[in-house]
Amino acid sequence: MFKNIISPVQAWLLSRGQCVGCGKLLNKGKRGKGENGTEKITCKCGRIFIYDTKSKKYRRALFEEV
Repeated sequence: MFKNIISPVQAWLLSRGQCVGCGKLLNKGKRGKGENGTEKITCKCGRIFIYDTKSKKYRRALFEEV
């Protein structure tokens, strides 16, 4: 039940380029090189995101990508 409420909010934050945990802008996070044209971004709160430079979208990193 909670997932149905939280998922749209997290998707909205990611579409605006904000962290789903603390709400800070992800472009201010620590950037690193990813695979296949992506960037690995670590927020100040410790959450890890992947930025796809082709589609210009953020997503949460998978366990394999961490």
